[in-house]
Amino acid sequence: MKHHTFRNTAFAALLALAAAGASATGNHAGGHGHGDADEAIGKPGTAAKATRTVNVDMTDGMRFTPADIRVKQGETVRFVVKNSGQLKHELVLGTGQELRAHYEAMKKNPEMEHADPNMVTLAAGKSGEIVWQFTKAGRVDFACLQPGHYDAGMKGAVTVAR
Repeated sequence: MKHHTFRNTAFAALLALAAAGASATGNHAGGHGHGDADEAIGKPGTAAKATRTVNVDMTDGMRFTPADIRVKQGETVRFVVKNSGQLKHELVLGTGQELRAHYEAMKKNPEMEHADPNMVTLAAGKSGEIVWQFTKAGRVDFACLQPGHYDAGMKGAVTVAR
């Protein structure tokens, strides 16, 4: 009975990920294509076409600096992300709904490993980058989905102006 419970829990977590898009880009192991939610946040950018670089710092105080970023519709931005803390942190771009669903799955499976163009996961002291093109005006959220970090307020937003 316990084996079925674990399998059902794992399957439910996978379904939640699939329902949330699992990633903002759809470029995960399932090979799913872009959908409406994907287009809502933009698409992976080409580094050569980045019009500017935004440095983002992640700390064990469960904050991003800056937490509010402004870009223009159509702009391709290179985010250079540094983990200044002692804990593993990540920056994941997505809709609020996608991020909440992904966070719930991460809480159930904290060792889940994933790598998509809309995110960077960094060990203490490490740096990485995301190159992203913001194709639609509106708001694109970002958060650290490591268990406990999202609940502690490790979130931010990109405002995309027309």
